[in-house]
Amino acid sequence: MKKTFYFIRHGQTDLNLKGIVQGRGVNSPLNDNGRKQADAFYKAYKDVPFDKVYTSTLLRTHQTVAPFIEQGLDWEQLIGLDEISWGIYEGREQTPDIMSGFEKVIQAWRSGELDLNIEDGESPNQLVERQKEAIAYMLDQPEEKTVLVCLHGRALRILMCVLTDTDVCMMDDFPHTNTALYIVEFENGKFNVIDYYNTKHLEEIAEHE
Repeated sequence: MKKTFYFIRHGQTDLNLKGIVQGRGVNSPLNDNGRKQADAFYKAYKDVPFDKVYTSTLLRTHQTVAPFIEQGLDWEQLIGLDEISWGIYEGREQTPDIMSGFEKVIQAWRSGELDLNIEDGESPNQLVERQKEAIAYMLDQPEEKTVLVCLHGRALRILMCVLTDTDVCMMDDFPHTNTALYIVEFENGKFNVIDYYNTKHLEEIAEHE
């Protein structure tokens, strides 16, 4: 069995712009720029023969791939694709205190403390368990050869580690920006990244600014 996954991060939201923490518990919509990014991605990839669209349960992923869904593609939401929960930091501005707390947690994750979480939030290992269920489910649909998957920044970084057998503490080695694309093939039981952090579709937006 061979499958091709197009993994993208959602488009920009006002909270991204304002530096407000948004994880699994903050359901913000795209802003004008995010809608432009989504439209640019659609124009670039509308002719790819996708069999299915998967998203998280959060609005910003739904809106990012809305043009594909409106085209008539089957769509399914999976909680395994939701962003990590940032617990008590969610919905709050990134003040020096919060940024300091973040940095301590990120440093701990880099050091391999992957069961650590922000209070009331999720650890990377907890997210990995959700993601493994989502991946297993998508792989269990043999009729779906090419799928589009829209998820979130931290979730995408961690998922790329899981798929490439990279230690999750190396998650920050996988860059992301709004609507950045990773194309991953699955064949003979292995995942292989064939397009790494592709943002060419965003050049169109930059040209018009």
